[in-house]
Amino acid sequence: MAGRVYLDWNATAPLRPEARAAMIAAMDVVGNPSSVHAEGRAARALVEKARAQVAAALGAEGAEIVFTSGASEAAALACAGRGLEAPDIEHDSVAAWVDPCLPVDRDGRVTVRDPGRTALQLANSETGVIQDLPAGIAVCDMTQAFGKLPVAFKWLGCDMALVSAHKIGGPKGIGALVMRPGSEIVARIRGGGQESGRRAGTENIVGIAGFGAAASAAAGDLSSGKWLEIEQFRNILENIVEAGAKETIFVGKAARRLPNTACFATPGWKGETQVMQMDLAGFAISAGAACSSGKLRASRVLVAMGLGEAAAASAIRVSLGPGTTEEDVTRFAEAWVSAAAKFRARAG
Repeated sequence: MAGRVYLDWNATAPLRPEARAAMIAAMDVVGNPSSVHAEGRAARALVEKARAQVAAALGAEGAEIVFTSGASEAAALACAGRGLEAPDIEHDSVAAWVDPCLPVDRDGRVTVRDPGRTALQLANSETGVIQDLPAGIAVCDMTQAFGKLPVAFKWLGCDMALVSAHKIGGPKGIGALVMRPGSEIVARIRGGGQESGRRAGTENIVGIAGFGAAASAAAGDLSSGKWLEIEQFRNILENIVEAGAKETIFVGKAARRLPNTACFATPGWKGETQVMQMDLAGFAISAGAACSSGKLRASRVLVAMGLGEAAAASAIRVSLGPGTTEEDVTRFAEAWVSAAAKFRARAG
């Protein structure tokens, strides 16, 4: 019997072996990174090695890397109290701190009015749509683009960026805020002055070590052309779905997208129902961003793109990664087409 197929990489990527090995090694490091004795210096060396690895993978040499508990905390540090504008397609962690007033077209592309007062993602987690960032953006969420696109923080011209380890095969619970030199934030966790006074608390050296190792491995995948192969698999999947269910609406297909992301809707067939049916068939997919999954409401991202409540509620996201094979996507697409045919038959 064929095993389960994981196609929810945008929610979280499986832990990379390089990250696992780095984390296990870090568990044996006794010292506190703030201590000046030999054990403390050994712990500090792990943190700074990982900081350099993340900076190199991000193309952020010379920028400041502030380790956080994840991209959500980084978003709070970057966005809180700044009166930033944003579109209503941002991740919830950014949307919590901004005015969602910027227009979005049907392909998911955003019109920016004032870059210096704007938070704008580089790529959307639900649709995969990639934005053309104007220079001078205040905050850019790079979480989904990191490791999938050949892009560098130093090219983007933004002041700050957000990233998360578990999207690239690192551990959960660790991320970073990337800051252009001269950028300023107000610390939200205060105390010991760690992370140059920007984020107090003893550093999570196990998570940080895993993040650094995952970042280096992800950079290797990108330079090897692995994501070009993944894009071919995504296209195979979409072609099978389109041939077998011509009424399917592919979201953002006319725009530049992440190479691994397919978002499509079948009006009348609830996305959550599709997720459950595919789960029972052995496939892990999602009905939107993981942080919003299960809330039984249409995706606000798709509604903002003008898809309509009914169509938005019927959308699913399939996201691939370095461990995905052509057989995986073919099996899924054929299983989904078969389930879609049964839905149509029941619907009359």
